[in-house]
Amino acid sequence: MKTIGIIGGCGHVGIPLGLALAHKNFDVTLFDINTAAVEQINHCILPFREEGAAEILRAHIAKNLAATTDMRRIREQDAVVFVTGTPVDEHHNPKINDVIKVIKTYLELMTKDQLVVLRSTIFPGTTDLIINLLNDAFGVTKLAFCPERIVQGKGIEEIFNLPQIIAPSSEEAYQEACLIFSKISPRIIRLAPKEAELVKLITNTWRYLEFAAANEFYMMVENEGIDFYTVYNAVKADYPRAAHFPKAGLAAGPCLFKDTMQLSAFYQNNFFLGQAAMLINEGLPNFLVRQLEKKMDGISHKKIAILGMTFKANNDDIRESLSFKIKKQLEFKMAVVLISDPYLNAAPPLDEVLKQADGVILGTPHDEYKNIRLAVPFVDCWGFWNRVHE
Repeated sequence: MKTIGIIGGCGHVGIPLGLALAHKNFDVTLFDINTAAVEQINHCILPFREEGAAEILRAHIAKNLAATTDMRRIREQDAVVFVTGTPVDEHHNPKINDVIKVIKTYLELMTKDQLVVLRSTIFPGTTDLIINLLNDAFGVTKLAFCPERIVQGKGIEEIFNLPQIIAPSSEEAYQEACLIFSKISPRIIRLAPKEAELVKLITNTWRYLEFAAANEFYMMVENEGIDFYTVYNAVKADYPRAAHFPKAGLAAGPCLFKDTMQLSAFYQNNFFLGQAAMLINEGLPNFLVRQLEKKMDGISHKKIAILGMTFKANNDDIRESLSFKIKKQLEFKMAVVLISDPYLNAAPPLDEVLKQADGVILGTPHDEYKNIRLAVPFVDCWGFWNRVHE
Protein backbone atom coordinates (compact mmCIF):
# COMPACT_ATOMS: atom_id res chain seq x y z
CA MET A 1 0.00 0.00 0.00
CA LYS A 2 1.92 2.99 -1.30
CA THR A 3 -0.16 5.47 -3.32
CA ILE A 4 -3.17 7.15 -1.76
CA GLY A 5 -5.56 9.56 -3.48
CA ILE A 6 -7.88 11.80 -1.48
CA ILE A 7 -10.93 13.05 -3.36
CA GLY A 8 -11.90 16.49 -2.11
CA GLY A 9 -8.39 16.54 -0.71
CA CYS A 10 -7.85 20.31 -0.51
CA GLY A 11 -10.47 20.87 2.17
CA HIS A 12 -10.51 20.87 5.97
CA VAL A 13 -10.64 17.06 6.21
CA GLY A 14 -8.45 16.13 3.26
CA ILE A 15 -5.44 18.36 3.90
CA PRO A 16 -4.68 17.23 7.49
CA LEU A 17 -5.04 13.56 6.46
CA GLY A 18 -2.96 14.03 3.32
CA LEU A 19 -0.17 15.78 5.20
CA ALA A 20 -0.17 13.17 7.96
CA LEU A 21 0.09 10.34 5.40
CA ALA A 22 2.81 12.10 3.42
CA HIS A 23 4.72 12.63 6.67
CA LYS A 24 4.68 8.84 7.08
CA ASN A 25 6.12 8.37 3.58
CA PHE A 26 3.00 7.46 1.62
CA ASP A 27 2.74 8.93 -1.90
CA VAL A 28 -0.31 11.18 -1.58
CA THR A 29 -2.32 12.96 -4.27
CA LEU A 30 -4.98 15.49 -3.28
CA PHE A 31 -7.71 15.50 -5.94
CA ASP A 32 -9.96 18.55 -5.98
CA ILE A 33 -12.14 20.52 -8.39
CA ASN A 34 -11.17 23.76 -6.60
CA THR A 35 -8.47 25.01 -8.94
CA ALA A 36 -7.42 27.85 -6.65
CA ALA A 37 -6.93 25.52 -3.68
CA VAL A 38 -4.96 23.06 -5.82
CA GLU A 39 -2.65 25.83 -7.04
CA GLN A 40 -2.16 27.07 -3.47
CA ILE A 41 -1.12 23.65 -2.23
CA ASN A 42 1.28 23.11 -5.12
CA HIS A 43 2.81 26.52 -4.39
CA CYS A 44 3.21 25.52 -0.73
CA ILE A 45 0.40 27.78 0.50
CA LEU A 46 -2.30 26.52 2.86
CA PRO A 47 -5.88 27.60 2.02
CA PHE A 48 -6.70 27.86 5.75
CA ARG A 49 -5.05 27.79 9.17
CA GLU A 50 -3.96 24.38 10.43
CA GLU A 51 -1.42 24.00 13.23
CA GLY A 52 1.73 22.16 12.19
CA ALA A 53 0.65 21.94 8.56
CA ALA A 54 3.00 24.47 6.96
CA GLU A 55 6.17 22.66 7.99
CA ILE A 56 4.94 19.28 6.72
CA LEU A 57 3.71 20.84 3.48
CA ARG A 58 7.11 22.42 2.81
CA ALA A 59 8.86 19.12 3.51
CA HIS A 60 6.75 16.96 1.19
CA ILE A 61 5.22 19.04 -1.61
CA ALA A 62 6.50 17.97 -5.06
CA LYS A 63 8.19 14.99 -3.43
CA ASN A 64 5.58 12.55 -2.17
CA LEU A 65 2.67 15.02 -2.01
CA ALA A 66 0.85 16.81 -4.84
CA ALA A 67 -2.52 18.35 -5.59
CA THR A 68 -4.31 18.06 -8.93
CA THR A 69 -7.57 18.60 -10.77
CA ASP A 70 -6.72 15.71 -13.16
CA MET A 71 -9.17 13.08 -11.98
CA ARG A 72 -7.86 10.54 -14.51
CA ARG A 73 -5.02 9.84 -12.10
CA ILE A 74 -7.45 8.35 -9.57
CA ARG A 75 -7.12 4.91 -11.21
CA GLU A 76 -3.36 4.98 -10.46
CA GLN A 77 -3.93 4.95 -6.68
CA ASP A 78 -3.75 1.91 -4.41
CA ALA A 79 -6.34 3.49 -2.10
CA VAL A 80 -8.97 6.15 -2.74
CA VAL A 81 -10.27 8.22 0.17
CA PHE A 82 -13.59 10.09 -0.07
CA VAL A 83 -14.01 12.99 2.36
CA THR A 84 -17.58 13.84 1.34
CA GLY A 85 -19.90 13.97 4.35
CA THR A 86 -23.68 13.79 4.45
CA PRO A 87 -25.22 17.28 4.40
CA VAL A 88 -28.69 18.11 5.73
CA ASP A 89 -31.37 19.97 3.82
CA GLU A 90 -33.39 23.00 4.85
CA HIS A 91 -35.67 20.71 6.86
CA HIS A 92 -32.70 19.16 8.72
CA ASN A 93 -33.03 15.84 6.89
CA PRO A 94 -29.86 14.02 5.75
CA LYS A 95 -29.19 14.19 2.00
CA ILE A 96 -27.88 10.65 1.57
CA ASN A 97 -28.15 10.80 -2.21
CA ASP A 98 -25.50 13.55 -2.28
CA VAL A 99 -22.92 11.09 -0.96
CA ILE A 100 -24.05 8.32 -3.32
CA LYS A 101 -23.83 10.69 -6.30
CA VAL A 102 -20.24 11.58 -5.47
CA ILE A 103 -19.23 7.90 -5.40
CA LYS A 104 -21.08 7.24 -8.67
CA THR A 105 -19.34 10.20 -10.31
CA TYR A 106 -15.93 8.64 -9.75
CA LEU A 107 -16.78 4.96 -10.32
CA GLU A 108 -15.57 4.94 -13.92
CA LEU A 109 -12.21 6.32 -12.73
CA MET A 110 -11.74 3.59 -10.12
CA THR A 111 -10.66 -0.06 -10.25
CA LYS A 112 -11.83 -3.17 -8.43
CA ASP A 113 -8.43 -3.64 -6.77
CA GLN A 114 -8.44 -0.31 -4.96
CA LEU A 115 -9.23 0.10 -1.29
CA VAL A 116 -12.03 2.65 -0.89
CA VAL A 117 -12.06 4.65 2.34
CA LEU A 118 -14.98 6.80 3.53
CA ARG A 119 -13.65 9.49 5.83
CA SER A 120 -16.34 12.06 6.69
CA THR A 121 -19.53 11.84 8.68
CA ILE A 122 -22.22 9.76 6.99
CA PHE A 123 -25.77 8.82 7.91
CA PRO A 124 -26.12 5.35 9.51
CA GLY A 125 -26.63 2.74 6.81
CA THR A 126 -24.88 4.73 4.07
CA THR A 127 -21.72 2.61 4.20
CA ASP A 128 -23.77 -0.52 3.41
CA LEU A 129 -25.40 1.27 0.47
CA ILE A 130 -21.97 2.15 -0.93
CA ILE A 131 -20.76 -1.42 -0.40
CA ASN A 132 -23.68 -2.61 -2.54
CA LEU A 133 -22.92 0.08 -5.13
CA LEU A 134 -19.29 -1.03 -5.43
CA ASN A 135 -20.33 -4.70 -5.57
CA ASP A 136 -22.65 -3.93 -8.46
CA ALA A 137 -19.88 -2.04 -10.29
CA PHE A 138 -16.91 -4.32 -9.67
CA GLY A 139 -18.28 -7.61 -8.36
CA VAL A 140 -16.12 -7.15 -5.28
CA THR A 141 -15.73 -4.56 -2.54
CA LYS A 142 -12.78 -3.41 -0.49
CA LEU A 143 -14.24 -0.58 1.54
CA ALA A 144 -13.63 0.81 5.01
CA PHE A 145 -15.41 3.59 6.85
CA CYS A 146 -12.66 5.33 8.84
CA PRO A 147 -14.25 8.48 10.32
CA GLU A 148 -12.19 11.51 11.26
CA ARG A 149 -12.83 12.95 14.71
CA ILE A 150 -10.43 15.88 14.64
CA VAL A 151 -10.82 19.40 16.01
CA GLN A 152 -10.73 22.19 13.48
CA GLY A 153 -7.24 23.71 13.29
CA LYS A 154 -5.57 20.90 15.24
CA GLY A 155 -6.27 18.07 12.82
CA ILE A 156 -2.74 16.85 12.23
CA GLU A 157 -1.92 16.69 15.92
CA GLU A 158 -5.10 14.75 16.64
CA ILE A 159 -4.68 12.34 13.72
CA PHE A 160 -1.36 11.30 15.24
CA ASN A 161 -2.73 10.99 18.78
CA LEU A 162 -6.34 9.77 18.61
CA PRO A 163 -7.50 6.16 18.08
CA GLN A 164 -8.65 5.38 14.57
CA ILE A 165 -11.92 3.56 14.02
CA ILE A 166 -12.01 1.16 11.05
CA ALA A 167 -15.29 -0.38 9.88
CA PRO A 168 -14.46 -2.69 6.95
CA SER A 169 -16.55 -4.50 4.37
CA SER A 170 -14.26 -7.53 4.59
CA GLU A 171 -11.16 -8.89 6.30
CA GLU A 172 -9.08 -7.87 3.29
CA ALA A 173 -10.38 -4.32 3.51
CA TYR A 174 -9.60 -4.25 7.23
CA GLN A 175 -6.02 -5.41 6.72
CA GLU A 176 -5.38 -2.87 3.98
CA ALA A 177 -6.92 -0.03 5.99
CA CYS A 178 -4.76 -1.05 8.95
CA LEU A 179 -1.66 -0.79 6.77
CA ILE A 180 -2.52 2.87 6.27
CA PHE A 181 -3.91 4.03 9.57
CA SER A 182 -1.60 2.08 11.88
CA LYS A 183 1.17 4.32 10.52
CA ILE A 184 -0.50 7.50 11.72
CA SER A 185 -2.65 6.45 14.69
CA PRO A 186 -1.60 4.92 18.02
CA ARG A 187 -4.55 2.52 18.19
CA ILE A 188 -7.05 0.86 15.86
CA ILE A 189 -10.64 0.15 16.94
CA ARG A 190 -12.55 -2.26 14.69
CA LEU A 191 -16.31 -1.84 14.42
CA ALA A 192 -19.16 -2.78 12.12
CA PRO A 193 -20.13 0.00 9.67
CA LYS A 194 -23.30 1.14 11.41
CA GLU A 195 -21.53 1.10 14.79
CA ALA A 196 -18.81 3.35 13.40
CA GLU A 197 -21.34 5.68 11.78
CA LEU A 198 -23.11 6.07 15.13
CA VAL A 199 -19.82 6.64 16.98
CA LYS A 200 -19.06 9.60 14.72
CA LEU A 201 -22.52 11.14 15.07
CA ILE A 202 -22.73 10.60 18.83
CA THR A 203 -19.25 12.08 19.34
CA ASN A 204 -20.29 15.39 17.78
CA THR A 205 -23.78 15.33 19.24
CA TRP A 206 -22.48 14.82 22.77
CA ARG A 207 -20.35 17.96 22.42
CA TYR A 208 -23.35 19.88 21.08
CA LEU A 209 -25.45 18.75 24.05
CA GLU A 210 -22.74 19.88 26.48
CA PHE A 211 -22.73 23.35 24.95
CA ALA A 212 -26.53 23.46 25.05
CA ALA A 213 -26.59 22.73 28.79
CA ALA A 214 -24.08 25.50 29.47
CA ASN A 215 -25.94 27.93 27.20
CA GLU A 216 -29.30 27.17 28.82
CA PHE A 217 -27.84 27.84 32.25
CA TYR A 218 -26.25 31.04 30.93
CA MET A 219 -29.55 32.38 29.61
CA MET A 220 -31.43 31.30 32.75
CA VAL A 221 -29.04 33.05 35.12
CA GLU A 222 -28.40 36.17 33.04
CA ASN A 223 -32.14 36.61 32.51
CA GLU A 224 -32.40 37.16 36.29
CA GLY A 225 -29.80 39.91 36.17
CA ILE A 226 -27.15 37.70 37.81
CA ASP A 227 -23.65 37.28 36.40
CA PHE A 228 -23.46 33.74 35.06
CA TYR A 229 -19.73 33.34 35.59
CA THR A 230 -19.99 34.20 39.26
CA VAL A 231 -22.33 31.22 39.60
CA TYR A 232 -20.32 29.10 37.16
CA ASN A 233 -17.02 29.62 38.97
CA ALA A 234 -18.64 28.70 42.29
CA VAL A 235 -20.08 25.52 40.77
CA LYS A 236 -16.66 24.52 39.42
CA ALA A 237 -14.49 25.56 42.36
CA ASP A 238 -12.72 22.45 43.73
CA TYR A 239 -15.77 20.36 42.83
CA PRO A 240 -14.67 17.32 40.80
CA ARG A 241 -18.11 16.39 39.50
CA ALA A 242 -18.27 19.72 37.65
CA ALA A 243 -14.80 19.42 36.15
CA HIS A 244 -16.10 18.93 32.60
CA PHE A 245 -18.82 21.59 32.76
CA PRO A 246 -18.06 23.73 29.66
CA LYS A 247 -18.35 27.49 29.51
CA ALA A 248 -21.19 29.07 27.57
CA GLY A 249 -20.53 30.09 24.00
CA LEU A 250 -21.74 30.05 20.43
CA ALA A 251 -21.89 26.38 19.35
CA ALA A 252 -21.23 26.63 15.65
CA GLY A 253 -19.20 25.16 12.83
CA PRO A 254 -19.96 22.68 10.05
CA CYS A 255 -20.41 19.53 12.15
CA LEU A 256 -22.08 19.77 15.56
CA PHE A 257 -25.51 21.05 14.55
CA LYS A 258 -25.59 19.01 11.32
CA ASP A 259 -24.64 15.75 13.00
CA THR A 260 -27.13 16.27 15.82
CA MET A 261 -29.87 16.65 13.22
CA GLN A 262 -28.68 13.51 11.44
CA LEU A 263 -28.88 11.55 14.68
CA SER A 264 -32.37 12.91 15.22
CA ALA A 265 -33.41 11.77 11.73
CA PHE A 266 -31.89 8.35 12.41
CA TYR A 267 -34.13 8.07 15.49
CA GLN A 268 -37.23 9.03 13.46
CA ASN A 269 -37.20 12.55 14.93
CA ASN A 270 -37.71 11.20 18.46
CA PHE A 271 -34.38 12.57 19.68
CA PHE A 272 -35.98 15.27 21.80
CA LEU A 273 -32.79 16.08 23.70
CA GLY A 274 -30.99 16.82 20.44
CA GLN A 275 -33.85 18.93 19.13
CA ALA A 276 -33.92 20.91 22.37
CA ALA A 277 -30.17 21.46 22.11
CA MET A 278 -30.64 22.84 18.61
CA LEU A 279 -33.27 25.32 19.84
CA ILE A 280 -31.04 26.42 22.72
CA ASN A 281 -27.80 26.82 20.77
CA GLU A 282 -29.44 28.42 17.73
CA GLY A 283 -31.43 30.70 20.05
CA LEU A 284 -28.41 32.07 21.91
CA PRO A 285 -27.58 34.75 19.29
CA ASN A 286 -31.04 36.27 19.70
CA PHE A 287 -30.65 36.24 23.49
CA LEU A 288 -27.30 38.06 23.24
CA VAL A 289 -28.84 40.76 21.06
CA ARG A 290 -31.69 41.19 23.57
CA GLN A 291 -29.13 41.43 26.39
CA LEU A 292 -27.34 44.28 24.69
CA GLU A 293 -30.63 45.91 23.78
CA LYS A 294 -31.56 46.01 27.48
CA LYS A 295 -28.17 47.37 28.52
CA MET A 296 -28.35 50.16 25.93
CA ASP A 297 -32.07 50.93 26.27
CA GLY A 298 -32.51 50.09 22.60
CA ILE A 299 -30.09 49.62 19.72
CA SER A 300 -31.99 51.07 16.76
CA HIS A 301 -29.66 53.24 14.62
CA LYS A 302 -26.81 52.74 17.10
CA LYS A 303 -23.44 51.37 16.03
CA ILE A 304 -22.93 47.84 17.35
CA ALA A 305 -19.65 46.01 16.88
CA ILE A 306 -19.39 42.24 16.62
CA LEU A 307 -15.89 41.14 17.60
CA GLY A 308 -15.07 37.82 15.95
CA MET A 309 -16.87 36.33 12.96
CA THR A 310 -15.22 32.90 12.70
CA PHE A 311 -16.91 29.92 14.31
CA LYS A 312 -14.08 29.26 16.77
CA ALA A 313 -11.28 31.21 18.41
CA ASN A 314 -7.91 31.83 16.74
CA ASN A 315 -9.05 30.33 13.46
CA ASP A 316 -10.09 31.64 10.04
CA ASP A 317 -13.05 29.31 9.37
CA ILE A 318 -16.41 31.08 9.12
CA ARG A 319 -18.49 28.03 8.17
CA GLU A 320 -21.86 28.06 9.98
CA SER A 321 -20.61 30.77 12.36
CA LEU A 322 -23.38 32.10 14.59
CA SER A 323 -21.78 35.54 14.57
CA PHE A 324 -23.54 36.02 11.23
CA LYS A 325 -26.84 35.19 12.90
CA ILE A 326 -26.09 37.91 15.46
CA LYS A 327 -25.39 40.28 12.56
CA LYS A 328 -28.75 39.51 10.93
CA GLN A 329 -30.61 40.01 14.21
CA LEU A 330 -28.89 43.33 14.84
CA GLU A 331 -29.77 44.50 11.34
CA PHE A 332 -33.38 43.45 11.91
CA LYS A 333 -33.35 45.67 15.01
CA MET A 334 -32.15 48.54 12.76
CA ALA A 335 -28.69 48.71 14.30
CA VAL A 336 -25.65 49.78 12.30
CA VAL A 337 -23.38 46.73 12.40
CA LEU A 338 -19.59 46.98 12.60
CA ILE A 339 -17.46 43.88 12.15
CA SER A 340 -14.02 42.99 13.45
CA ASP A 341 -12.00 39.81 13.00
CA PRO A 342 -8.19 39.59 12.86
CA TYR A 343 -8.43 36.38 10.81
CA LEU A 344 -10.54 37.84 7.99
CA ASN A 345 -8.67 39.95 5.46
CA ALA A 346 -11.67 42.12 4.57
CA ALA A 347 -12.45 43.16 8.16
CA PRO A 348 -11.50 46.72 9.18
CA PRO A 349 -8.89 47.37 11.93
CA LEU A 350 -10.04 46.74 15.49
CA ASP A 351 -9.11 50.25 16.69
CA GLU A 352 -11.27 51.79 13.98
CA VAL A 353 -14.24 49.61 14.91
CA LEU A 354 -13.97 50.31 18.65
CA LYS A 355 -13.76 54.08 18.12
CA GLN A 356 -17.13 54.02 16.36
CA ALA A 357 -18.98 51.44 18.48
CA ASP A 358 -21.81 52.39 20.84
CA GLY A 359 -22.02 48.77 22.02
CA VAL A 360 -20.18 45.46 21.55
CA ILE A 361 -21.05 41.77 21.31
CA LEU A 362 -18.19 39.29 21.57
CA GLY A 363 -18.80 36.78 18.80
CA THR A 364 -15.52 34.83 19.00
CA PRO A 365 -12.98 35.04 21.85
CA HIS A 366 -9.83 35.50 19.76
CA ASP A 367 -6.61 36.01 21.71
CA GLU A 368 -6.22 39.38 19.97
CA TYR A 369 -9.16 40.67 22.02
CA LYS A 370 -7.70 39.80 25.43
CA ASN A 371 -6.43 43.23 26.40
CA ILE A 372 -9.44 45.24 25.28
CA ARG A 373 -10.94 47.60 27.88
CA LEU A 374 -14.43 48.67 26.82
CA ALA A 375 -16.04 51.93 27.83
CA VAL A 376 -19.35 51.06 26.15
CA PRO A 377 -21.99 48.43 27.04
CA PHE A 378 -21.02 44.94 25.92
CA VAL A 379 -22.20 41.32 26.00
CA ASP A 380 -19.75 38.45 26.50
CA CYS A 381 -21.37 35.04 26.86
CA TRP A 382 -17.93 33.39 26.88
CA GLY A 383 -16.87 35.06 30.15
CA PHE A 384 -13.74 35.94 28.19
CA TRP A 385 -13.05 39.43 29.48
CA ASN A 386 -14.12 38.47 32.98
CA ARG A 387 -11.59 35.63 32.98
CA VAL A 388 -8.83 37.71 31.43
CA HIS A 389 -9.16 40.64 33.76
CA GLU A 390 -10.22 39.01 37.00
